[in-house]
Amino acid sequence: MSIYDYEYTSIENNQVQFSEYKGKILLVVNTASKCGFTPQYEGLEELYRKYKEQGFVVIGFPCNQFMEQEPGNEKEISEFCSLRYGVTFPLSKKVDVRGETALPLFKYLTSQKGFQGFGKGVKAKTLEIMLKARYKDNFSDEQIKWNFTKFLIDRSGNVVSRYECTVEPNDIAIDIEKLLQQ
Repeated sequence: MSIYDYEYTSIENNQVQFSEYKGKILLVVNTASKCGFTPQYEGLEELYRKYKEQGFVVIGFPCNQFMEQEPGNEKEISEFCSLRYGVTFPLSKKVDVRGETALPLFKYLTSQKGFQGFGKGVKAKTLEIMLKARYKDNFSDEQIKWNFTKFLIDRSGNVVSRYECTVEPNDIAIDIEKLLQQ
């Protein structure tokens, strides 16, 4: 299997085949509108606008699995993203990204790049403590832990990096630039 074998339903209710993105660099992100990390929408949009002419696409996948931080319907999500953060990159319909009901795409992505921790700093440690209490023995699994987990995919469809929610979008720019130069 490859990323190009998957599909999703856009927020406008259209079927989108990942094969349409062949030759592009992708950043796939699970998102939420009422999360402490929601301001990352701004950084994601900045990356998209900066690099889209070079073949870079951000795709947001709204998800309500983490403390119900994406409660809206597709219209509300789309309006929020557009009006609050000026989002123009593609969004999917609301999906699950963790557990048995996870969109097959996210099962594939997490099988390619597993969880490596949240990094250093107070925010990372606080999140880790909270989620260890929440997930218990399942904390060390490869699945998505929280909103705004990001997967970077090269032009050939390979999942090259996974970034947890504690990684800001602008910190990914150097990795995107390296892929754009290949």
